[in-house]
Amino acid sequence: MTRSENLVNFRRGFEKLRVALHNFTKQSFDFKPAPDKWSIREIILHLADSEAVGYTRCRKIIAEPGTNINSYDQDIWAEELKYKDQDIDYALELFAQLRISTFKLLEKIPEEKWSNYMIHPERGKITLDEWLAIYSNHVDVHINQMNRNFIEWQNTKSKTN
Repeated sequence: MTRSENLVNFRRGFEKLRVALHNFTKQSFDFKPAPDKWSIREIILHLADSEAVGYTRCRKIIAEPGTNINSYDQDIWAEELKYKDQDIDYALELFAQLRISTFKLLEKIPEEKWSNYMIHPERGKITLDEWLAIYSNHVDVHINQMNRNFIEWQNTKSKTN
């Protein structure tokens, strides 16, 4: 996708998530398709935490190009931060605020800043354009995951009825 397309997709991320969540019943939010897989609730919490990390990384790329950044273990965060017990509404509000704030910043960035980069310990050099592509698609990836969870939840539920 082009930068313009990524920006549009990035901006629409929260709305896409909000619409997708209306397709799922609240009873399905805590269903885990396997012990090592996330529930819809855990995916929502992951998206909020990932957005917080992305918010900081984006600003590091713009203001401190060439900075080494730390990675984080998303599975450990889900377990240790007790995603399964956290409030979805707060997470969604946080995600929405972080996303719009970053979008408003990105739409005003001068052209020369788009080649700024950070150094990720596993992925190496990531430019602002590459960062945007990653975060632009992140919500879509997890909406697909939630859809699979919901279908599996429905299948499991129909087998028990």
